[in-house]
Amino acid sequence: MSTIAPSPEDRAERLTDVAQLSEPFHAAEKPRDVWKIGSEAEKFGILAPNGEPLSYDGPHGVVRVLDALMGSHGWRADAEYPGGPLIALKRENASLTLEPGAQLELSGAPLPDIHLICAEMRGHVAELRQITSEMNLSWLAVGFHPTARQEDLPWVPKQRYAIMREYLPTKGTGALDMMRRTATVQANIDYSDEEDAMRKLRVGLVLAPLVNAMTANSPFHEGRLSGKKSVRGDVWLRMDPSRSGLIPALWDKERPRYVDYAEWVLDAGMFLFKRDGKVIANTGQTFRNFMKDGYQGHYPTMADWKLHLQTVFPEARLKNTLEFRPCDSLPTDMTCAISALYTGLMYDVQALGEAEELSRTLSFEQVSAARPALVASGLAAEIGGRPARELAERVLEIASGGLSRRGRLNAQGQDETVHLRRLVDLNQAGLSPADRLTEGLSNDDPDLRREILARTRF
Repeated sequence: MSTIAPSPEDRAERLTDVAQLSEPFHAAEKPRDVWKIGSEAEKFGILAPNGEPLSYDGPHGVVRVLDALMGSHGWRADAEYPGGPLIALKRENASLTLEPGAQLELSGAPLPDIHLICAEMRGHVAELRQITSEMNLSWLAVGFHPTARQEDLPWVPKQRYAIMREYLPTKGTGALDMMRRTATVQANIDYSDEEDAMRKLRVGLVLAPLVNAMTANSPFHEGRLSGKKSVRGDVWLRMDPSRSGLIPALWDKERPRYVDYAEWVLDAGMFLFKRDGKVIANTGQTFRNFMKDGYQGHYPTMADWKLHLQTVFPEARLKNTLEFRPCDSLPTDMTCAISALYTGLMYDVQALGEAEELSRTLSFEQVSAARPALVASGLAAEIGGRPARELAERVLEIASGGLSRRGRLNAQGQDETVHLRRLVDLNQAGLSPADRLTEGLSNDDPDLRREILARTRF
């Protein structure tokens, strides 16, 4: 096999011991008094007159949107490599990126409370509406593209996406749909030390399928009612299990450690690594094997490990923050509810203890077995013989208590529980957002496609 001359990356310290893999997590630990909250939200762009998806470039391309945001709202291009295509923008501590099918994702700045998170989200939506109304474009807040087929969507020219496009379908039938037809809302949470991080991670994994049912918002598939509350959730059931899902190895450990998470990530197949600024595709081995055997004369560095950490997609993910990922994309006010939910559960000592206690009553086998019913029926499903609606009620009660005890008030004197109200109201009715979207609709309706687009616009 041919070898390549050592690059500056190869001259960096080589990873030789699993213990080294915990270093990025230790480096990200923060004291409680500086904890912040991050929110990420994805959306689909369409042509307003006919609902067709946006292309990547051209007269109806999402690049026009990025150009306009740079021109009028202070965003700047953040290229993947010098001279590369426009696929991301930066502004202070926030970023806008394109997902593989041209979904637009806002990764908001880390902020100290949910009131500010909501203000940031509203500001983002206002910017989009201002520039895209002039272009005759609209945006959909829904977890799975409600009308588009795979062949209707573009491919965003990001280096990693080309590798994922070829490799992931060999590991799961949901791969291309995950990449191009799903959209999510995500909450990012800080941690103080290893014990705190792993407690939060485990709670997030156990509750993820329930939270997906609570926030299910993708009942449509190619212009018709799918019969499921969360088509996006169903897609994730058909993904590579070595890099997605609920990480069963963490469930029964009394005190899991960073290395336990790292051991799981080690056995996920690689996508790539970079040398001399160039991508080297490497989908033939796990990171564990890369550490042992190398690849074409290259051996892993910490930069390679940090890149690999971004290529696993569990329902709760450990990086420099904890990312909670089970939710379908939602309208702006409901986006705030997701940040509020996880802040309430994770940032109050009593609430985290109560959430942990609840999570320990649910086994991996019970939750895993319930996932198909949860994505199909939402809160009408059961987990281990217990009604999902009742479990969701308890989760919301715990989160509300945590937010109340935080005592972060807005200008009107309201605490952060105000942002949970819509989710609480839906749960009390036994509904998910998908139930509101489909109310009164039938696959026999002659104007179904138009009605679907009207209901999912924001």
